[in-house]
Amino acid sequence: MTGSRDDREQREMHRAVRLRERRKAQGKEAGERSIWQNLSMIGALGWLIVTPIVIGVFLGRWLDRTFDSGIFFSGALIVLGASIGSYLAWQRVHKESDL
Repeated sequence: MTGSRDDREQREMHRAVRLRERRKAQGKEAGERSIWQNLSMIGALGWLIVTPIVIGVFLGRWLDRTFDSGIFFSGALIVLGASIGSYLAWQRVHKESDL
């Protein structure tokens, strides 16, 4: 029973090593990204995260004033905005890493 588990672990390790070597070769082939490309990526990620949060703040404040609900809607929409922004940033990073 342990032999099959060891075999699976070894196959998984070999797969991880091959994947790392392939990514390393692709990185050498594509060349290094410039500092400006990296800075633009940081800026884009910032906007992807901040924009949904700010929209959540304004919409939540408006709903709280309309329904006189304290900070109920503001808190919920800030968390929702942060979640959406994080998801969008995550997707962008994965899209860039696949290129």
